Amino acid sequence: MAGLKQPRASASARTWNWFEHRLGLAKPLVEAAEHPTPASSASWWYVFGSAATVLLVLQVVTGILLALVYTSSASEAWSSLQFLNHNVTLGWFLRAIHGWGSDFMIAIVLIHMAQVFLFGAYKFPRELTWIIGVFLLLLTLGMAFTGQVLRFDQDAYWGLGIGASIMSRVPLIGGALVHMMLGGPIIGGPTLSRFFALHVFVIPGILLALVGLHVWMVLRLGINEWPMPGRIVRKSTYEREYHELTQKTGVPFVPDAAWKDAVFAAAIILAVMACALFFGPFGPTGQPDPTIIQTAPKPDFAFLWIYAVLAYLPPSMETPMVFIAPVVIISILLLLPLIAGEGEKHWSRRPVAVLMVSVIAVTLGVFTNLATTTDWSPIMDAWASDPVPPGYLHDRSPLEREGALVLQNKQCRNCHSLDGVGGQRGPALDSIAARMTEDQIIRQVLQGGGNMPAYGNALSPAETQALVSFLMTLRGPNLSPAVDASRGLTDTSQLHLPAEQASPRTP
Repeated sequence: MAGLKQPRASASARTWNWFEHRLGLAKPLVEAAEHPTPASSASWWYVFGSAATVLLVLQVVTGILLALVYTSSASEAWSSLQFLNHNVTLGWFLRAIHGWGSDFMIAIVLIHMAQVFLFGAYKFPRELTWIIGVFLLLLTLGMAFTGQVLRFDQDAYWGLGIGASIMSRVPLIGGALVHMMLGGPIIGGPTLSRFFALHVFVIPGILLALVGLHVWMVLRLGINEWPMPGRIVRKSTYEREYHELTQKTGVPFVPDAAWKDAVFAAAIILAVMACALFFGPFGPTGQPDPTIIQTAPKPDFAFLWIYAVLAYLPPSMETPMVFIAPVVIISILLLLPLIAGEGEKHWSRRPVAVLMVSVIAVTLGVFTNLATTTDWSPIMDAWASDPVPPGYLHDRSPLEREGALVLQNKQCRNCHSLDGVGGQRGPALDSIAARMTEDQIIRQVLQGGGNMPAYGNALSPAETQALVSFLMTLRGPNLSPAVDASRGLTDTSQLHLPAEQASPRTP
């Protein structure tokens, strides 16, 4: 009746209507939830993408909570993690969830990409979706690496030292890249600040933006249908055929497919929590100190295979493998949908694809397993306090003898041998001055390189001068000092001396 008043809406309904009138989100959200999905795609094989997204949210939430306590200072980072582990209620559990969540996220993203590849979901019109997925994988690995550095323990310090030495091998711009990565020539306070910014702001920001774009493209282009043998993807007909398929067999994503995603994501979260509870957080191990060489640091699980590959490669193959292989692999992944955007999707009609995935999975598994028992490349055989052989001290100046003392006190012989006695992790020092110039030795000591970390923040200028002075006397029998060919033969007096005069004090 006209005289009756309409019932007044509840406060919550009025609030919802107020926001909806201004934002207009209800319709697009409902459309996204109810977007038609091929019935064959409402399968347990299609749950990995959603699980990876849920793990990303878990990492963001736990990362924010950790950042409330963590101190991104070279002098306080290690202590702040110890405080989290032992003084904050369930702080160790929060760290463990964040660490294990990272490993699970990498594993799920890899499985998801393998499934997409085997199901041919990178083909037309989803080429850009695959390309964005490749960048998401790289960013996920970047998050894991920068997260390990933030622990700033022995593993982080040595791992970052190796990463810096690898970066320094880039032709022409290697030095600039190392300086940009470390915030200077050595690992120190600016290094941690830069990695904190990368881990907390830069990489997560890009990652969240690309995930949003990735999800938008899945909604726009539809979820890949279950591949059938003989169903060929052709750019001229595929979109029409897919539209007809969704009209005939399509089901709304919510709830027909979403419940499987929810169940699997919940199972993964429970698995992360179980690992966190039973195995605890990752580190921190010993405090970062380049003079403590007895440790056998290794990277986190996701990078163990790289550690094993570098350990087993001949030294001459390291640089080509480090720079050529990643560029080739990433280029292949990015170009794959542009080159093979049409054709069969079903794995039974693509034996090469199945073989590739199998070989990659077995290779990663084998090298990861090897890395759990592999010594530091080439061999770690720690020094047992043997003194510097007397022959290396004969007829040396006081400064050079002081350098021999620095060599001993800083435990350099844990990695380097003299007269066959000492560690085998690094090259022998008996003829180091015949292989490297003084400038090169100084740079190696201060900035590191190869498997050697930077010692610039562990040596005073006087200690560095004394150490280099002693090392410059080690030229081996009948060898001339090393010469920097790039500077030209400006000083020929030493070059033309007989070998016995050029190195009169070599034992």
